[in-house]
Amino acid sequence: MPEPIQPSPVDVIPSESGRISVPEIAQRLRIGRLAVYSMLEQGILPGVRLGRRWIVTRHAYLTWEATCGLHAGSGGPVQGQ
Repeated sequence: MPEPIQPSPVDVIPSESGRISVPEIAQRLRIGRLAVYSMLEQGILPGVRLGRRWIVTRHAYLTWEATCGLHAGSGGPVQGQ
């Protein structure tokens, strides 16, 4: 009997964590970690810098992903694109 197909890590978002890591974002977008850090520094991705760390909430990221990086209600791209 074949084993059931497991969803890839990109398709699964654990609900117990309120934050998403830079490596998770890189995997979901299929880009490198340095590109994610660059997008955070440019304000393209939603995040808050605390010292040397970036904090990105899952809700903010998923909202950004669902709207393709558009500001809510503006219909235009995020500044810097």
